[in-house]
Amino acid sequence: MIFQITQRNETGLRALKHKNQIDTGEKYKIMIASLPLNHEVLLSSIKNNKDFEKNNYIQMKKIFKFYSLLPLLLVVTISGCKKDFEEKTINNNKPTAVQASLLLNGILTGNGLVEGPDGSKETNSQYYLNNYDYYGNNRYDFKYGDDYYTVLKNVVEMEKQASKTGAAVNSYAALGKFFKAYLFTKMSMEMGDIPMTDALAGIANLTPAYDTQKNVMLQSLALLESANTDLTTLITAKENILTGDIYFNGDLLKWQKLVNTFRIRLLIQLSKRADDDTQLNVKKQFSDIISNKTKYPIMESAADNMQYVYISPTNYYPQTPDNFGQSGSRKNTSATYISLLTKLKDPRVFVTAEPSRYQVDSLKLSPTDFASFIGADAGQDLGIMYNNAGLQKYSFLNRKRYYSTYTGEPSIQVGYAELMFNIAEGIYRGWAAGDAESYYTAGIKSSMDSYKIPTGTGTFTAYFYRPGSTNVALGANYDTYTINVDWNTYYNQLEVKYNTATALKQIVQQKYLALFRHSGLESYFTYRRTGIPTFTTGPGTGNGGRIASRFQYHEYERTANAANYQIAIQSQYGGNDDINGIMYILK
Repeated sequence: MIFQITQRNETGLRALKHKNQIDTGEKYKIMIASLPLNHEVLLSSIKNNKDFEKNNYIQMKKIFKFYSLLPLLLVVTISGCKKDFEEKTINNNKPTAVQASLLLNGILTGNGLVEGPDGSKETNSQYYLNNYDYYGNNRYDFKYGDDYYTVLKNVVEMEKQASKTGAAVNSYAALGKFFKAYLFTKMSMEMGDIPMTDALAGIANLTPAYDTQKNVMLQSLALLESANTDLTTLITAKENILTGDIYFNGDLLKWQKLVNTFRIRLLIQLSKRADDDTQLNVKKQFSDIISNKTKYPIMESAADNMQYVYISPTNYYPQTPDNFGQSGSRKNTSATYISLLTKLKDPRVFVTAEPSRYQVDSLKLSPTDFASFIGADAGQDLGIMYNNAGLQKYSFLNRKRYYSTYTGEPSIQVGYAELMFNIAEGIYRGWAAGDAESYYTAGIKSSMDSYKIPTGTGTFTAYFYRPGSTNVALGANYDTYTINVDWNTYYNQLEVKYNTATALKQIVQQKYLALFRHSGLESYFTYRRTGIPTFTTGPGTGNGGRIASRFQYHEYERTANAANYQIAIQSQYGGNDDINGIMYILK
């Protein structure tokens, strides 16, 4: 009895044709459609059938024994083929993990660690305004805050790869602590409570709970303390093993200064909770850093700045000769910034802005007259602003400094000048002993130095783009003016010279001027906390004439993490993701 076996499926072996007839005194044609996997049952049935002869049974049993071994043979064969296939298809030249140094480089050049100019953050800080709606508007109808979680996942991976060296304390892990504090607090400053403790777990936890803003700050301050300790250990042991560092070229002392400088910034932003929250311990932490610079080194000059340097041709400044024609006149300076400069007769206006051509050409004022510099009111209707900009009634960004090259100026993320003003504010508030005025003046001078303006008695050259010129990169297209400066004359003005009665306003105003085009939303955060300088509102700023207090959570939080999202907005903002809601650090 011979069968043609053509298929084995989940129910057994299919025999499509019985090729001989069994003679038992009567001929039968047997068609077997399906044999079960438990073929012993079938064999038993066939064996007991009187129509089957003994030799037929023996022949059938041999066949089934063979096919019983077939699945095992197939498994062995397939697994052998699979192993052989995998061995032949693995590319031994292709890495299966990314080195910590490469991850560091990506983190440093990625979202959150590089904040450049020419975006909404300048508009939110009322430095620079859109007058043409194609490029945006000046409204405070905030949408979503920044999302740095992808970068933070890379930070975790960098720490993981660095730990494979076996060192309990290593440079990448120390920096990882700083990055976590830096990025988590930036997101929290924008939105309030955010996932932190349960975040970054990947598929292990797709719905992380939100940490309170207070807890985000507590964890971040602890991370900064730990990072400072680790960096001290590494520097003492001369284990400065760090590659891929575009900011400080592997200099761990500069990183340590950054850690503590940023910590000062964070403590200042917590000023509203300095008197009522012993867990945050803002005043003591501030005093500990200021009084022990051996343990907590901080930036000592602008050479310690964390700043992003633009390089041609691989990495252009946001504004270049190439895009001057598209955006050069469709954005203009804000009165919040320009009016403060002109009121203080501040020479920085000659470096950062152009005089209004209407003031110069129609009203016949000198290009170096402070009255020639006019910024637009941020609250102005966009249509009116666009019309006035077309009539050259506003000052535009200085073409020489910001458009004539492909490298512009370095974008400072955290800098020495800001640190000086933050220390001055902390001392003014009584958080530490010291001379607030000396830090205040150091901050002003550092800012002046960045524009190459003498801080004694001297001169510098102002460059203003000549009307009718067509090449912003050509030096011959600029009119030049010699500007005389005298530090004492400038500083001794009533609104500039440090005065305890008005010190907070003076410190914050000067910090605002120093952060022009730098440090992301830091000036907006400072305004939100202090109300300094005065931000203007109107039809152009929307939001019912209010400056928004916060950004909303991302849409995906409302859908993918809905339960925790609802808990967060209920506990903070009465159940509404309200851009005018007041977060913990502002209460």
